[in-house]
Amino acid sequence: MALALGLTAAACGDRETGTGDKAAPIVAATEAPEFVSPTLQAIKRRGRVNCGVHEGLVGFAYTDNRGEWRGFDVDFCRALAAAVLGSPDAVRFVPLTSSQRFDALRGGRIDVLWRATSWTMSREISEGVRFAGVNYYDGQGFLVRRSLDLASAQELNGARVCVQHETTSELNVADFFRARGLEYRAVVATNEEAARSAYAREDCDALSADISALAAARTLLSNPEQHAILPDVISKEPLGPAVKRGDEAWTSIVRWTLNALILAEELGVTAGNADQLAKESRDPQIRRLLGAEGDLGPTMGLSRDWAKNAIEASGNYGEIFVRNLGPDSPLDLARGLNAQWRARPGGLIYALPLR
Repeated sequence: MALALGLTAAACGDRETGTGDKAAPIVAATEAPEFVSPTLQAIKRRGRVNCGVHEGLVGFAYTDNRGEWRGFDVDFCRALAAAVLGSPDAVRFVPLTSSQRFDALRGGRIDVLWRATSWTMSREISEGVRFAGVNYYDGQGFLVRRSLDLASAQELNGARVCVQHETTSELNVADFFRARGLEYRAVVATNEEAARSAYAREDCDALSADISALAAARTLLSNPEQHAILPDVISKEPLGPAVKRGDEAWTSIVRWTLNALILAEELGVTAGNADQLAKESRDPQIRRLLGAEGDLGPTMGLSRDWAKNAIEASGNYGEIFVRNLGPDSPLDLARGLNAQWRARPGGLIYALPLR
């Protein structure tokens, strides 16, 4: 052992080598940087989370007849507010168009963007944002009138296609037709409502967007049963929360709140039984999740029961899905790719280890 240590010192020491060059000095080990989030500090000072959401998308983010915000993304915003501040009501919803969303995030108008936004390479590199995870796996498709009697999107050669400006949908449609040597004419709308209205007026033959958005759009048409979503899925659209680049600690807080809700479904923890399980469960995973043991919350600057607060605010991932997108909602979407990984058939929803 002494010989080995001697060789290491000789090889790594700051001395002249046979070639006349100096060897690189040994770099001393350093402690991990402190977990500090300027965004979290600002949120605690103001007493609320500013959450960017869609300006109006059935199932995901919309206001009901009483002016209350509802939806899949809205529930995740409330859960985050509960995790951070202890109350699901400590949140301000900021409705944003697709062209406003990243400017609002970079400019500090919002703390988190939870607005049916696809995680792409160019957005992380060019838009100054970081994605904290995926809460919905989607794909792009086409909504058409049943009277056209179409079986596939490949029959849309020469069609007029309504798409929303400055979205991945606009780019994906161009790729789809170009790759197949098909012709089409894009009818570009400024926002989702305008695209849907243009389709309803028959200014185009098909409406292309994320399939979940098409399902929502169909419910708003005068005769929903006269419209069908074609079976073609032309893209991968992993939707999830985005935050401003530069605050890694805040990114972690958003990421682990999402994972806590996913893990809660895996472990059978619900809004209704979380409090009881925190007191009675002997399962180490459940006890860590609900703050009955361990210091996961305090290590992030949150309370010990941060995840319990989040679960009690909106329910676990499955409860949020069923209520807003599944059989208890107008969209009635199947879990599909958004089923738990242990389901049969399995989905892609998988919690990272909380430990």
